[in-house]
Amino acid sequence: MTFNLTVSPDFAPDHISGWYFFNTWLQRKLDVGIHLELYDNFEAQRNDIRADKFDMIYANPYDASMLVREMGFQAIARPASKSDETVIAVNAESLFQTVEDLKPGSRVATTDDPDVHTMGMIMLESADLDKSNTDIKQHSSYVVVAKNLLNGDADAGFFLKEAYDELSELIRSKMRVLVSSEISVVHHSLLVGPRMVEHIPAIQTALLTMQDDDKGKGVLESMDIKHWEPMDSEQTEFMIDLIDTLIE
Repeated sequence: MTFNLTVSPDFAPDHISGWYFFNTWLQRKLDVGIHLELYDNFEAQRNDIRADKFDMIYANPYDASMLVREMGFQAIARPASKSDETVIAVNAESLFQTVEDLKPGSRVATTDDPDVHTMGMIMLESADLDKSNTDIKQHSSYVVVAKNLLNGDADAGFFLKEAYDELSELIRSKMRVLVSSEISVVHHSLLVGPRMVEHIPAIQTALLTMQDDDKGKGVLESMDIKHWEPMDSEQTEFMIDLIDTLIE
């Protein structure tokens, strides 16, 4: 039997090869077949997730809620020292110096990354802004959000902080961060579905010792992950409750 793995589409393009390396490494460790399928947008991936296509998912916090509470997945590990923070950025030449400088009618560039968009909208509340008095445009990637800022087609943009930091130095030099969230307990997680539950002990052992062998360490570097940390049900439920509270 071949299992299916997918990855939340908000990782940097530079790490695509890293996930293929990871998939090959994990197959050898488990001695099972695993097919990796990557997506360039959240909607298409979410449709296939709901169609029960996948057995293992590296998921963003928003999708983790659906996977655990609706589909019976278990979060088993998270990347160490990687929390999902959101930044609001503007063109470096913008007159806006703080979020509070943004006015009703401001043009906001965002993506369909749900937790990042939600946190961005929460941070706009300090300027008395919401979806009713802003012009929000959704784009396919953070690179396109940056392009809109640089071209003057948006006044502010929402970014996953990790994605912002991984933009080229040239692009970042033409933008300026107004504010960054500091939640720290919201993060991506590796989740395993019901069909693969018997492999969870082996997967956890492989992940938690991955940095101890040369091949595993090289794969981690290609994914920009230091090492994996275990996740238990209590940690998972706490994160999901927090995300659900933010969305409400």
